[in-house]
Amino acid sequence: MSLDQAALHRSALPWQERRVECRFRLILSCPKSCCSMKGNDVSKETLEIGLLFFPGMTQLDVTGPFEVLARLPGARIHLLWKSLDPITSDVGLTLMPTTPFAECPTLDVLCVGGGPGQMALMDDPEVMAFVADAGARARYVTSVCAGCFILAGAGLLTGYRSACHWLSRDQLAVLGAIPVKDRIVVDRNRISGGGVTAGIDFAFEVAAQLCGVDIARRLQLMLEYDPKPPFDITEDNAPAELLAEIRSAARPMLEERLRSSERAAARLAAGQPQSDVAGGAAGCSAGAPQ
Repeated sequence: MSLDQAALHRSALPWQERRVECRFRLILSCPKSCCSMKGNDVSKETLEIGLLFFPGMTQLDVTGPFEVLARLPGARIHLLWKSLDPITSDVGLTLMPTTPFAECPTLDVLCVGGGPGQMALMDDPEVMAFVADAGARARYVTSVCAGCFILAGAGLLTGYRSACHWLSRDQLAVLGAIPVKDRIVVDRNRISGGGVTAGIDFAFEVAAQLCGVDIARRLQLMLEYDPKPPFDITEDNAPAELLAEIRSAARPMLEERLRSSERAAARLAAGQPQSDVAGGAAGCSAGAPQ
């Protein structure tokens, strides 16, 4: 993509550099005046929020959080990839990145989702170097579903508790992370969500950490987040034969994920890349735990 095309591409994205001045959007967003509540005065701040895009991603892992986080006061969203070329999700949805790695600012939030493309990403030195560097400078380092493997492979979850999709949770220990069977896990400045749809729950937790509970509650109300799934089925109550069937069907993918994690663990043991997240990016007045 040429520079002229990139400029045109950006100008067509209302969430990137400008707000859509429509009444409905304003109602569903949190204006900066909201931040006077509970002392969360961020009226002069910009929140730099980066969501990693990649081929083969499960888009709901990050588009769920996008829908919430883009409505925070002062939020500027960066849909991150190597280039501005479109990428395709694991089920065929075309997605447009907005910020190439080289132009990524210091982030308040780095968010990484998962999907089948995660395994190839773990062996991509450009991507893993970017994640390690961006995570080392971000105020909050976050993931949804199998995105935790990408963070862990970049050395960002060693000794940290993390949620993950139930099918792969046990593999996190290979990379030095501590797997936790919770839908949302907060461990200092690491925040993680479980599988796919947990990214929406996770996003309200991130919103609360960034801008306070009152703003997160307002967004949850305005987005009418009140899930009532039609079926009561989880890993805890599903029939054993159904769980066995799903695990059997997923076995090739899980074996590939394990191999990619073992390769990443070997690289970490050899000292490349390793990152200790120090935080330090500016953001809302609510401090980031370290």
